[in-house]
Amino acid sequence: MNEGLMVLVRGVIGFFTLLIFTRVLGKQQVSQLTFFDYVVGITIGSTASTLTTDLTSRAWPHWVGLITWTVLCLILQLITIKSKTAEEILDGQPTIIITNGKILEKSMKKYRYTIGDLLAQLRDKGIFDINDVAYAVLEKDGQLSILKKTESDPVTPKDLNIKTSTACIDYDVIYDGRIVQNNLIIINRNERWLMNKLKKQNITDVSEVFLAIYNQTSGLHVDLYNDHIKQTKK
Repeated sequence: MNEGLMVLVRGVIGFFTLLIFTRVLGKQQVSQLTFFDYVVGITIGSTASTLTTDLTSRAWPHWVGLITWTVLCLILQLITIKSKTAEEILDGQPTIIITNGKILEKSMKKYRYTIGDLLAQLRDKGIFDINDVAYAVLEKDGQLSILKKTESDPVTPKDLNIKTSTACIDYDVIYDGRIVQNNLIIINRNERWLMNKLKKQNITDVSEVFLAIYNQTSGLHVDLYNDHIKQTKK
Protein backbone atom coordinates (compact mmCIF):
# COMPACT_ATOMS: atom_id res chain seq x y z
CA MET A 1 0.00 0.00 0.00
CA ASN A 2 1.18 3.54 -0.81
CA GLU A 3 2.89 5.19 2.21
CA GLY A 4 0.76 8.33 1.99
CA LEU A 5 -2.43 6.28 1.96
CA MET A 6 -1.11 4.14 4.83
CA VAL A 7 -0.46 7.26 6.94
CA LEU A 8 -3.94 8.56 6.08
CA VAL A 9 -5.66 5.32 7.10
CA ARG A 10 -3.63 4.91 10.30
CA GLY A 11 -4.12 8.58 11.11
CA VAL A 12 -7.90 8.34 10.84
CA ILE A 13 -7.97 5.14 12.90
CA GLY A 14 -5.57 6.60 15.49
CA PHE A 15 -7.60 9.82 15.74
CA PHE A 16 -10.88 8.06 16.44
CA THR A 17 -9.17 5.58 18.77
CA LEU A 18 -7.74 8.45 20.80
CA LEU A 19 -11.10 10.26 20.75
CA ILE A 20 -12.91 7.17 22.07
CA PHE A 21 -10.32 6.52 24.79
CA THR A 22 -10.45 10.16 25.89
CA ARG A 23 -14.23 9.97 26.15
CA VAL A 24 -13.89 6.79 28.22
CA LEU A 25 -11.50 8.53 30.63
CA GLY A 26 -14.02 11.35 31.12
CA LYS A 27 -13.95 15.16 31.22
CA GLN A 28 -11.19 15.17 33.82
CA GLN A 29 -8.67 14.65 31.01
CA VAL A 30 -9.79 17.75 29.13
CA SER A 31 -10.25 20.09 32.08
CA GLN A 32 -7.45 21.81 33.99
CA LEU A 33 -4.76 19.13 34.16
CA THR A 34 -3.09 17.79 37.26
CA PHE A 35 0.47 16.46 36.95
CA PHE A 36 -0.82 12.88 36.62
CA ASP A 37 -3.34 13.85 33.91
CA TYR A 38 -0.63 15.78 32.08
CA VAL A 39 1.75 12.79 31.98
CA VAL A 40 -1.00 10.39 30.88
CA GLY A 41 -2.29 12.78 28.21
CA ILE A 42 1.15 13.35 26.69
CA THR A 43 1.98 9.63 26.65
CA ILE A 44 -1.30 8.59 25.05
CA GLY A 45 -1.06 11.43 22.50
CA SER A 46 2.56 10.52 21.66
CA THR A 47 1.63 6.86 21.20
CA ALA A 48 -1.24 7.80 18.89
CA SER A 49 1.10 10.04 16.89
CA THR A 50 3.63 7.22 16.51
CA LEU A 51 0.83 4.89 15.45
CA THR A 52 0.05 7.31 12.61
CA THR A 53 3.52 8.08 11.25
CA ASP A 54 5.82 5.19 12.17
CA LEU A 55 5.41 2.92 9.16
CA THR A 56 8.47 0.83 10.07
CA SER A 57 6.51 -0.98 12.79
CA ARG A 58 3.19 -2.76 12.83
CA ALA A 59 0.16 -0.92 14.12
CA TRP A 60 -1.15 -3.42 16.67
CA PRO A 61 1.64 -2.92 19.30
CA HIS A 62 0.75 0.78 19.44
CA TRP A 63 -2.92 -0.06 19.95
CA VAL A 64 -1.94 -2.42 22.76
CA GLY A 65 0.03 0.43 24.32
CA LEU A 66 -2.91 2.82 24.01
CA ILE A 67 -5.31 0.30 25.54
CA THR A 68 -2.84 -0.47 28.36
CA TRP A 69 -2.39 3.20 29.33
CA THR A 70 -6.12 3.87 29.08
CA VAL A 71 -7.05 0.89 31.24
CA LEU A 72 -4.38 1.72 33.85
CA CYS A 73 -5.53 5.35 33.97
CA LEU A 74 -9.14 4.21 34.36
CA ILE A 75 -8.17 1.86 37.22
CA LEU A 76 -6.22 4.62 38.99
CA GLN A 77 -9.16 7.01 38.60
CA LEU A 78 -11.43 4.45 40.29
CA ILE A 79 -8.87 3.98 43.07
CA THR A 80 -8.60 7.73 43.70
CA ILE A 81 -12.40 7.92 43.96
CA LYS A 82 -12.32 5.32 46.74
CA SER A 83 -9.08 6.36 48.47
CA LYS A 84 -8.22 9.91 49.54
CA THR A 85 -4.61 8.86 50.22
CA ALA A 86 -4.21 7.55 46.67
CA GLU A 87 -5.72 10.77 45.31
CA GLU A 88 -3.21 12.88 47.26
CA ILE A 89 -0.29 10.73 46.07
CA LEU A 90 -1.29 10.89 42.39
CA ASP A 91 -2.77 14.38 42.13
CA GLY A 92 -1.28 16.20 45.13
CA GLN A 93 -3.41 18.34 47.42
CA PRO A 94 -4.44 21.99 47.70
CA THR A 95 -1.98 24.18 49.60
CA ILE A 96 -2.57 27.50 51.34
CA ILE A 97 -0.19 30.13 49.90
CA ILE A 98 -1.52 33.31 51.54
CA THR A 99 -3.09 33.71 54.96
CA ASN A 100 -4.56 37.05 56.01
CA GLY A 101 -2.44 38.97 53.50
CA LYS A 102 0.79 37.17 54.46
CA ILE A 103 2.64 34.98 51.95
CA LEU A 104 3.67 31.54 53.20
CA GLU A 105 7.13 31.22 51.67
CA LYS A 106 7.71 27.62 52.81
CA SER A 107 4.57 26.43 51.02
CA MET A 108 5.68 28.21 47.86
CA LYS A 109 9.16 26.69 47.97
CA LYS A 110 7.73 23.21 48.55
CA TYR A 111 5.82 23.37 45.27
CA ARG A 112 8.42 25.51 43.44
CA TYR A 113 5.81 28.22 43.00
CA THR A 114 7.41 31.55 42.18
CA ILE A 115 6.45 35.05 43.28
CA GLY A 116 5.93 35.93 39.63
CA ASP A 117 3.42 33.09 39.25
CA LEU A 118 1.61 34.21 42.39
CA LEU A 119 1.36 37.86 41.37
CA ALA A 120 0.25 36.96 37.84
CA GLN A 121 -2.56 34.73 39.10
CA LEU A 122 -3.64 37.34 41.64
CA ARG A 123 -3.88 39.94 38.86
CA ASP A 124 -5.83 37.44 36.77
CA LYS A 125 -8.36 37.30 39.63
CA GLY A 126 -8.57 41.08 39.69
CA ILE A 127 -6.49 41.46 42.87
CA PHE A 128 -3.67 44.01 42.88
CA ASP A 129 -3.27 44.33 46.66
CA ILE A 130 -2.22 41.22 48.62
CA ASN A 131 -3.68 42.79 51.76
CA ASP A 132 -7.15 42.20 50.27
CA VAL A 133 -6.61 38.42 50.43
CA ALA A 134 -7.84 36.41 53.41
CA TYR A 135 -6.77 33.06 51.93
CA ALA A 136 -5.17 31.99 48.65
CA VAL A 137 -5.12 28.27 47.90
CA LEU A 138 -2.93 26.68 45.24
CA GLU A 139 -5.13 23.94 43.77
CA LYS A 140 -4.00 20.56 42.48
CA ASP A 141 -4.16 21.76 38.87
CA GLY A 142 -1.98 24.80 39.57
CA GLN A 143 -4.84 27.30 39.64
CA LEU A 144 -5.14 29.81 42.47
CA SER A 145 -8.39 30.09 44.44
CA ILE A 146 -8.96 33.33 46.33
CA LEU A 147 -11.06 34.20 49.37
CA LYS A 148 -11.10 37.96 49.88
CA LYS A 149 -11.30 39.67 53.25
CA THR A 150 -14.87 40.61 54.07
CA GLU A 151 -14.07 44.31 54.03
CA SER A 152 -12.64 43.95 50.50
CA ASP A 153 -15.60 42.07 49.04
CA PRO A 154 -17.86 44.03 46.68
CA VAL A 155 -21.30 44.90 48.03
CA THR A 156 -24.04 42.52 46.83
CA PRO A 157 -27.83 42.99 46.64
CA LYS A 158 -28.10 40.56 49.57
CA ASP A 159 -25.96 42.86 51.73
CA LEU A 160 -28.35 45.73 50.96
CA ASN A 161 -31.48 43.58 51.37
CA ILE A 162 -32.46 44.23 47.76
CA LYS A 163 -34.75 41.67 46.18
CA THR A 164 -33.57 40.35 42.81
CA SER A 165 -35.15 38.16 40.15
CA THR A 166 -34.29 34.48 40.03
CA ALA A 167 -31.23 33.63 37.96
CA CYS A 168 -32.10 31.59 34.86
CA ILE A 169 -30.09 29.66 32.28
CA ASP A 170 -29.66 31.00 28.75
CA TYR A 171 -30.79 28.81 25.84
CA ASP A 172 -29.63 29.46 22.29
CA VAL A 173 -32.74 29.15 20.11
CA ILE A 174 -31.04 30.25 16.88
CA TYR A 175 -27.44 29.31 16.18
CA ASP A 176 -25.64 30.45 13.03
CA GLY A 177 -28.89 31.10 11.15
CA ARG A 178 -30.56 27.83 12.15
CA ILE A 179 -33.30 27.19 14.71
CA VAL A 180 -32.30 24.93 17.61
CA GLN A 181 -35.42 22.79 17.93
CA ASN A 182 -34.32 20.93 21.08
CA ASN A 183 -33.93 24.15 23.05
CA LEU A 184 -37.31 25.42 21.88
CA ILE A 185 -38.84 22.27 23.31
CA ILE A 186 -36.95 22.76 26.60
CA ILE A 187 -38.29 26.31 27.05
CA ASN A 188 -41.77 25.15 26.00
CA ARG A 189 -41.93 27.38 22.93
CA ASN A 190 -42.38 26.77 19.18
CA GLU A 191 -41.25 28.23 15.86
CA ARG A 192 -44.37 30.37 15.55
CA TRP A 193 -43.59 32.08 18.84
CA LEU A 194 -40.00 32.60 17.76
CA MET A 195 -40.90 34.09 14.39
CA ASN A 196 -43.38 36.47 16.05
CA LYS A 197 -40.63 37.66 18.37
CA LEU A 198 -38.29 38.19 15.42
CA LYS A 199 -40.92 40.11 13.41
CA LYS A 200 -41.32 42.54 16.32
CA GLN A 201 -37.64 43.35 15.78
CA ASN A 202 -38.16 43.72 12.00
CA ILE A 203 -36.44 40.40 11.27
CA THR A 204 -38.21 38.38 8.59
CA ASP A 205 -35.77 35.51 8.02
CA VAL A 206 -33.97 33.26 10.50
CA SER A 207 -30.91 33.27 8.22
CA GLU A 208 -30.35 36.93 9.19
CA VAL A 209 -29.69 35.90 12.81
CA PHE A 210 -26.22 34.93 13.93
CA LEU A 211 -27.30 34.08 17.48
CA ALA A 212 -30.54 34.32 19.44
CA ILE A 213 -30.56 33.54 23.16
CA TYR A 214 -33.63 33.19 25.35
CA ASN A 215 -33.62 33.80 29.09
CA GLN A 216 -36.76 33.43 31.16
CA THR A 217 -35.93 36.60 33.08
CA SER A 218 -34.55 38.92 30.40
CA GLY A 219 -36.37 37.51 27.37
CA LEU A 220 -34.99 37.08 23.83
CA HIS A 221 -31.66 38.61 22.83
CA VAL A 222 -30.93 38.64 19.09
CA ASP A 223 -27.57 39.25 17.40
CA LEU A 224 -27.65 39.69 13.61
CA TYR A 225 -24.97 38.96 11.04
CA ASN A 226 -25.31 42.57 9.91
CA ASP A 227 -25.56 44.72 13.03
CA HIS A 228 -25.10 48.00 11.15
CA ILE A 229 -22.31 49.02 13.49
CA LYS A 230 -19.95 51.58 12.02
CA GLN A 231 -16.30 50.87 12.56
CA THR A 232 -14.42 53.91 13.83
CA LYS A 233 -11.10 54.59 12.16
CA LYS A 234 -8.06 54.86 14.37
